[in-house]
Formats: sequence, C-alpha cells, structure tokens
Amino acid sequence: MNNSLIRRGLAGCVLTLGFSLASLTPCTIAVISGKATPDGRPIIWKNRDSDVLNNKVVYLTRGRYPFLALVNADDSLGQNVWAGVNRAGFVIMNSLSVDLGETEASGQENGLFIGHALAECATVRDFEKLLHRTNGRRFTAANFGVMDAEGNACLFETGRKTFVKFDASDPRVAPQGYILRTNFAFTASPKIPGGGYNRFDRVSHLFQTARNENRLTCKFILQEAARDLVNEKISSSPLDGPVRGTSVQPLYIHTNDTLNRYITGFAAVFHGVANRDKAYLTTLWAMLGQPVTSLAVPLWVAAPAVPLALTGDKAAPWDDVAQEIRKFLYPDERRNMNQYLNVTRLRTYRNTGILRQTLEIENQVWSQAEKKQAEWARAKPSLRAMIEFEGRLASWAYDSFRSAFAGLKLAGASSE
Repeated sequence: MNNSLIRRGLAGCVLTLGFSLASLTPCTIAVISGKATPDGRPIIWKNRDSDVLNNKVVYLTRGRYPFLALVNADDSLGQNVWAGVNRAGFVIMNSLSVDLGETEASGQENGLFIGHALAECATVRDFEKLLHRTNGRRFTAANFGVMDAEGNACLFETGRKTFVKFDASDPRVAPQGYILRTNFAFTASPKIPGGGYNRFDRVSHLFQTARNENRLTCKFILQEAARDLVNEKISSSPLDGPVRGTSVQPLYIHTNDTLNRYITGFAAVFHGVANRDKAYLTTLWAMLGQPVTSLAVPLWVAAPAVPLALTGDKAAPWDDVAQEIRKFLYPDERRNMNQYLNVTRLRTYRNTGILRQTLEIENQVWSQAEKKQAEWARAKPSLRAMIEFEGRLASWAYDSFRSAFAGLKLAGASSE
C-alpha cells in the first residue's frame, strides 16, 4: 500500500468529514467458522457504534474488485468503509481497539484500511500479506474480522507495527468455533485500557447459549444479539415479563452498555460460503439505523447495484425512517439524557410495539430470501435476476417499514 496515498486520504477525511478519534467505531463484532453454524457457512457480524448515526450502503468500483460498503451518510466518495464485501467474496469489518494503539493517531486509518483491503484482497491470505507489507506504515488500532469464499473466517488484532491472527476454525483459539470482540484486544498491553467489557460478557453469554442449541445463524444474530437490551451487570431485562410504565410515567433504560446502544448506527451480518464457485451467494444483511428501530434486508455484491432506499447522495431514505423512530424512542435530547430509551414506547406503540411490527416485516423478508437463495444455490442466476429480486424485495420491505410507522408522533408527543 502506498503510504503517502493513505496520508493524503486521511487528510482529506479530516477536512471534509470532520474525522476524529471520537467518530471511530467502538462496536461489537463476531467471526464465526462454518464449523459452528447449522449450514456450514461462515458468518461475520458487526454492530457499529459511533457518534456518526447516519449511514448508507454504496457500491464502489475502485481497485481490483468492486465491493459493497457501509459508510457514513456524508462520505460521498466512500473513503472510510466500516464493513463490506467484494466480488471475490472477501468480507471485512472492524471494532476499534484503543489498547492496540501507540499514539493519538492510532486507529485513524481503520476505515481507510478496510476500503483498501476490499479493493485489493480476494482471500484471508491476501489480507494477511497486506498486513505484513504495511507493518510500521499504517495507523490502525483494530480488531479486523475477515472472511473469504473458501470458508476461512479469522480475526486479526492489528496495531501499527504488528498483528496477531485468530482463526475461528482453530480449536486452540476458538474452541466453540467463533471469536467475539468489543473494544479490547487479548494481546494488548494491560497498561492501556480497552473498553466494552459489559458488552463482551453479554454477547459471550448469548453466543454460548445459541451454540449449545445449534442456532448460530444470521437470523439469531440480527433478531436477538444485535437488538439485545439486557444489562446483566444490573439484572436489567426490559423486554421480559409484562409491560412496565405508562405514557405518563414510562419506563426508561440506559443503553450505553447494552449490545443495542444509543450510538449504534447500523448492524451488518455477512453470510459467507465455503466454495469459491458459490461466491455469488455471499450475502450482506444490512440494517441501517439502531437495530431496535430498523429491520434487515439482503444484498448481494454479485448484483452491481444498491436499492435506492439504502443509498443516496447524502442520506439513505431507509436510514431517515430509522432515525425518526430513534427520536421517538429517545425523546429527551438534553446532554446524557439522550442515552435513555423509552421501553414503554418500544413495547406498546400501536398496542403491539415497534419491535413486533418490524419483526413481522423482517420475517417475511427472511422467508422470501431463503427460498430464493436455495434456488440460486441449485443453479446460478442471471445478473438481471439477482438485481430484480434484490430491488423488488428491498422496495417492498422499505414501503412496508415506512407505512408501519407513517403515523409516528415524534419526541414529546403521546402515542402509546
């Protein structure tokens, strides 16, 4: 990688995007080997936590491989990528790990590095070679999760000068077949504190339970883990039991230490393959917005387009709807009060609740996508067929999503 190009790219981000350490992604991530999934296909997951709440999906063609990327809504050039998949079936995402940093600049190239890897790497081996070539010449402080169309799924704890590889299929480092991280590294110096320990404990508990029940699937991750609001440290399980609170005195919970956080901007789950001939089946389940305010739809990089609802010059229409729901659920915008979610509204909106209504739509999306993928697995579809199905399903889901909350009254109004 040309280091001077990285410097210039980073400078451009500082000037045009207000780029700073504060806007880097803390996040919760998982890398899952096909050995741990019911269908034998690897999975990668990321909940992106950031002070940049607006995101979109773009299709980029720079470099060797075209790729789908999740980026900040105002990043028109897609300079900083926070998760993505390319035409070869290579997937990458990250969580910020400040304990891997050496200087204040550490971590500022995480997004740039992801974009470069998507443009140039076809396999996990390619990515590892890229890390070797750039040792000492990059400003990264991240847990990078990667996956390829050969079924490899690994995590790299990556600082500026060194990195350590963890293979999810290696029982010595991943006895359950998966690797989890929040915002600390297992190989970092204890002198530099990491973060996200509450989230790590909670996601570890959820994944262990799902693994024991043989249901480590994309659906489990998006419908349970990504949307989780439990804080085990204080025994808070706000979605269990009868609804508490009223429109006059609602129940609030603090969502800083939960997996679904007040600063979660998107959830992305990548469903990989174990055969390069099936790379076209690699699927991105994209959920723009805070998970409890949105729903997931499938995208395929083999279809060189992004449905209009998920992209745009500035903002994605889908994300706009999710942000309106977020405002409704977080009505108090005073300083740290914006970290408190109105659980009563979440569970009682229009009697059934926001979550139930979104899941009803999402389950129909899952059903249609699963049938189509089974069909495509038997015979590779035409490019046109993939584009048409992807666009039609996303359009239906968006219209249903928007209609379900068309009567939403925003912060300060009573609508329970």
